[in-house]
Amino acid sequence: MAIAKLMAVLHKPMTEEEFMRLPDDGYKYELVDGAAKRAPANFQHDVIGATVIALLRQHTKGLGFVTGSQAGFRMVNKNIRCPDISFTRKSRVNGGLPGDWFGEVAPDLCIEIISKSEDIADAQRKVREYFEAGAQQVWHMFPERQEIKVFASTDVSHTYRADEEISIGDLIPGFRHQVAELFELE
Repeated sequence: MAIAKLMAVLHKPMTEEEFMRLPDDGYKYELVDGAAKRAPANFQHDVIGATVIALLRQHTKGLGFVTGSQAGFRMVNKNIRCPDISFTRKSRVNGGLPGDWFGEVAPDLCIEIISKSEDIADAQRKVREYFEAGAQQVWHMFPERQEIKVFASTDVSHTYRADEEISIGDLIPGFRHQVAELFELE
C-alpha cells in the first residue's frame, strides 16, 4: 500500500505553480499533460529566431507583442506551450499590456523552428492546441530545407520555399520577405 501511495505522488500532475518553481538549468521547458517537457533548441535555432523577431518587430509596433521562446501561453487543455516566436495583438491581452504570468490565450501567430531532433507528432499536436486556443496562423520553419509551412487551420497549410515571398496578411500588415531572408545566419 505504501508503494502505491508513493507511485501516485510521483506521478501526480505538476501544477503551474510547481512548473514555475523548477530550477533554471538552461533548457526550455513546456508543461505538457502535467509534466515538464524539455523542448529542443540549439545555437542556429536561436539565431534564426532572433532574425525573425527583428523582422517582425519592424511591423508590429503599436499592434501587439512579439515574444521569444521563453514566453508561455495557456492552451485549452491546460498545457503551457512556448512557441519559439510569437505575436499577440494588443486587443487580445487583458489591459493591453503583457502580464507577469502565462498568456491566457494562444498568440495570434505561433512560429516553431523545427530542428532535427523535433518530435514531429508533438509539433502537429501543438498546431492543434494553438488553433484551439485562438491562434490565427502557425508556422513550421525548417532550417535544413529553408522552407516554411504556414497553417491557416489544422487542416489547411501551404509550404513556401526559399525563393518565394511570404507575408502574414492582415494580421501583420507590411510583413513581406523572401523565405531565405528569414533563415540568414549572418
